Amino acid sequence: MAGHTENEIVIDAPLDLVWEVTNDVDHWPQLFTEYASVEVLERDGNRTVFRLTMYPDENGKVWSWVSEREADRAALTVRAKRVETGPFEFMNILWTYAETPQGVRMHWTQDFAMKPDAPVDDAWMTDNINRNSRIQMALIRDRIEQRARVRETAPVTPN
Repeated sequence: MAGHTENEIVIDAPLDLVWEVTNDVDHWPQLFTEYASVEVLERDGNRTVFRLTMYPDENGKVWSWVSEREADRAALTVRAKRVETGPFEFMNILWTYAETPQGVRMHWTQDFAMKPDAPVDDAWMTDNINRNSRIQMALIRDRIEQRARVRETAPVTPN
């Protein structure tokens, strides 16, 4: 049995801003509270390969892995996968964006399986990802909506 999660949130901000902020991998440590650092290893068009490092967990262990991410702005989708899978047999992620009357709906789908010798099973990881995705999405929404409000109130300077 593999793990599967789906989480979404609506962000009251322009699509261009939501897309720009959530796909700026270089600045993910300022967007997500769980990432201590990111190191971009390779860029080729819309494809980015990068190493994410998390803050130490409750046991002091630091988790780090390499992911590959390909953004398709026209389709409003991003597909990602772990290249260094760590305790996962595989981890595939799909982000989709859609404009709605209330704002931009950002939807994350994660499909994965834990290795037999992983410290946790698929069910535990499913619960963990669902819990954490809701937290991170709410933070992302709040941060982007704050940026949108600042942009709306910024004075226009003449050229």
